[in-house]
Amino acid sequence: MLAIVNRGHHVLAQIRRANHVEITRDSEHCPVAFDMGVDDNLHPDDRIGSQACDSVTHLPYDRVMALASAPLPVPPAFDDILEELEDDGRLVHIEHMEARQERFGSLARPLPDAIIDRLDHNRLWSHQAHAIDLARSGENVVVASGTASGKSLVFQLPIAEAVIHPVKPGTSLLLYPTKALAHDQLRSLATLEFPDLVAGAYDGDASSEEKQWIREHANVLLTNPEMLHGGLLPRHQKWDAFLMRLRYVVIDELHVLRGVFGTHVAQVLRRLRRLCRHYGSDPTFVFCSATIGDPQRLAEALCGAPVSTVTDDGSPRGPKRFALLDPPVIDTGSGARSSAGSETASVSAALVESGHRTITFCRSRKATEVVAADIARRLPTHLSEAVMPYRGGYLPDERRQIEDQLALGELRGVVATSALELGVDVGGLDACVLNGFPGTIASMWQQAGRAGRSTDPSVTVLVAGDDQLDRYLMRHPAEVFTRPPEPSVVNTANPFILDPHLACAAYELPLSYDDLRWWTEAELHDGVRDLVHQDQLRLRRRWRNGREEPFAHWCGTGYPSSTMSLRSGSRGEIQILHFHTQRLIGTVDHSRGATSVHEGAVYVHRGQAFDVIRLDLDARQAHVIEADGHEYTQARTDTRISVLGIDDSRRVGNATLHLGSVEVATQVRGYQRRDSRSRKVLANETLDLPEQLLTTRAFWYVFDQDPINTLVESGNDPAGTLHAIEHTAIGLLPLFAICDRWDVGGVSTTHHHDTDAPTIFIYDASPGGAGIAELGWQASNHHLEATAQLIEGCGCKSGCPSCVQSPKCGNGNEPLDKAGARHLIRLVLAGSEPSPPPKMGQSAHT
Repeated sequence: MLAIVNRGHHVLAQIRRANHVEITRDSEHCPVAFDMGVDDNLHPDDRIGSQACDSVTHLPYDRVMALASAPLPVPPAFDDILEELEDDGRLVHIEHMEARQERFGSLARPLPDAIIDRLDHNRLWSHQAHAIDLARSGENVVVASGTASGKSLVFQLPIAEAVIHPVKPGTSLLLYPTKALAHDQLRSLATLEFPDLVAGAYDGDASSEEKQWIREHANVLLTNPEMLHGGLLPRHQKWDAFLMRLRYVVIDELHVLRGVFGTHVAQVLRRLRRLCRHYGSDPTFVFCSATIGDPQRLAEALCGAPVSTVTDDGSPRGPKRFALLDPPVIDTGSGARSSAGSETASVSAALVESGHRTITFCRSRKATEVVAADIARRLPTHLSEAVMPYRGGYLPDERRQIEDQLALGELRGVVATSALELGVDVGGLDACVLNGFPGTIASMWQQAGRAGRSTDPSVTVLVAGDDQLDRYLMRHPAEVFTRPPEPSVVNTANPFILDPHLACAAYELPLSYDDLRWWTEAELHDGVRDLVHQDQLRLRRRWRNGREEPFAHWCGTGYPSSTMSLRSGSRGEIQILHFHTQRLIGTVDHSRGATSVHEGAVYVHRGQAFDVIRLDLDARQAHVIEADGHEYTQARTDTRISVLGIDDSRRVGNATLHLGSVEVATQVRGYQRRDSRSRKVLANETLDLPEQLLTTRAFWYVFDQDPINTLVESGNDPAGTLHAIEHTAIGLLPLFAICDRWDVGGVSTTHHHDTDAPTIFIYDASPGGAGIAELGWQASNHHLEATAQLIEGCGCKSGCPSCVQSPKCGNGNEPLDKAGARHLIRLVLAGSEPSPPPKMGQSAHT
């Protein structure tokens, strides 16, 4: 029997073996289930028919079946819009991408007829067949291919086969970074109606009754890393039968699992594999990803085992045009250009009005709302309500309604944050407009891939913003289309993340020498030692296999997993509470609390501005009240950095580049209040907060004295020069690693006490490091050359946000010497041999 339950916004799909169900449609309800039984474990409101097979129950759920795109009239070609943009000089480049023909493949061993019969066709694209063969043979596999390339079938078919295995039917676990994606996959499985497959979404939206039903009946479990970490692994005894038969573990949206989050997930997967071995299983991992650099390296780091790669996409693709639009200059002195948001709204409105279903991506929630309203104002009245914003912070029902309207063709356009970058099915779209470069090449292609229905033509327009990355790419358009996607990295040796997971593992099963298969000897020894000193673990000895051996067991109170956040690298978070109602507004990592929620700060959450009234670092609470949003604040900090150890060094022109561990001491001394519109400083306020220490990873340039002497002789300011280079280098770092400029920090000084020379440090902002510093080290000459090109190519006179200014500078962008930065980089690079772009994904510390 297939049961599909919807209560509020929660969806649970279950297919029970003993009975049969048929889903049909009628004119009033969708869908209709003919049921032969009832399950007493279901909530009374959710039961589906308790009579004989001729009883009919109308399910309160209108999203069960896959939503097919409504037939739409064929819109005119994109030529008129692109020609108009090109004629007025706004288009920098148009890339023409030819259509790609589909290529089919055959399985080495046919699938059972009961599974093939559920598919609309029995032909598989070449990459699907290859990946399925690998998974069925027991090899871990990662599939990295474009949007709408059928990656779901790669794991759906082996999972369905495992369920009906005649000797040892297997279970499967599917992990998604968000609940919405898990429910989307749940609906997809429900429509396929594979025999004997019982699928359940086990997450925070499920009631206790539903969770119990899933534990007792499900053979396919869909969940997220947080629920696996805090809900399933600590209670593994309740899942013994499921884990004993676990055949496949699916990790979808692999490219999201980077940095701190990815490092946490890597530890969670090691704990999962450890428990599977305890129960006698050894599951095969199937990773699915959008195109990223070196997906094999990331997948292997996550699961701790060899992984085969499938990247040769055999799916068809229609012709695509990709245009780069640079907003025109409106002030030649400052180099200021027209608003990227306004240009984005103009292009999006033109596409919608001409009949093209369009998705527009913005980089912030506020920009999403502003651009959506601007598009609506530019459209005729009958189309103004056919464009909707879509972002995080909306209620699940609101987001699903928008998804449905898109898929059914009721909406002509949607303006979204990266929430729609992931694989939620919203049907086929004709055009994509990007309001600013999204930060990485990989993310850009993921967003652009949302446009293109089957083999129909599509267009993407990237509207440049005013920061360093956008300006660099507008001057080097070939980089957009030839640069390989950046690699994602994790740092499984990070003790700030590893040690708490070792505590969780010890709670689940005592740690012993057997665990050297999951962690290195140094990681296990150091972690256990530290946890014993913290009175979280206790060492004992036992007889095992004829000899006495030590083991470490948990001796703390409660679940150690309950105090950990997988999205944070520190050991705690600060709660942001409403001053009057004590309502929880949000959280911020403890290590960033002093700079983001200090007393007097303006904190923005879901588009609403809040004034911070009080910060209590000991209680880990910040109290806020609503603000009008007319101001924003920028903390002014003093930062000291000390070298703890050097792992590697090499010459880069007339400088020496180092990689190693550092300690960063930051103290907030005050903050600036600035006008939200003009960015003018309204006031400088003082603060006296305790110093914050961060132990992390960094790479740093130590400059020879000769180029510095030449710089001084030319009348340039060494301090402003180094500061300007630091800002620009940080702004360009996302081109070499999947990261955000907010994921890293920097310090520049004309004389550093540890290096005894002028030095620029760029450090990973996560405690222990997330692997970003290693990629910066690897990029070396190419990164510095790109920095020089950006500074030289910017038309402003003394520096602007497009070159040497930074929105996160703790010194208010003072001092800065753009001319000196241009001069020094060329002096440093003089005599060094040009280096090719780095091989993506190779780092010394993952």
